[in-house]
Amino acid sequence: MSMTVVGMIAGMALGFAGYFGGFGAFLLVAALGAVGFVVGRLAEGDLEPGDLFRTRGDRRDRRR
Repeated sequence: MSMTVVGMIAGMALGFAGYFGGFGAFLLVAALGAVGFVVGRLAEGDLEPGDLFRTRGDRRDRRR
C-alpha cells in the first residue's frame, strides 16, 4: 500500500472522527494514530527505542 493511500485513509478517519464525534474524538484518533505510527516503526526496525529518549546533541550517526 502506498503512502498516499495510507495518508488518505488516515485523513478520512480523522474527518469521520471529527464529524461524528467532535473535536475530542478528532484529537483521540490523531493521538492514537501517532502512537500506532511509532509502534509500527519500532516493529519494522526503522526506529530504535533509544532514539526517542536521547537529547539532540547525544545522537550519533549509526550508519557509518
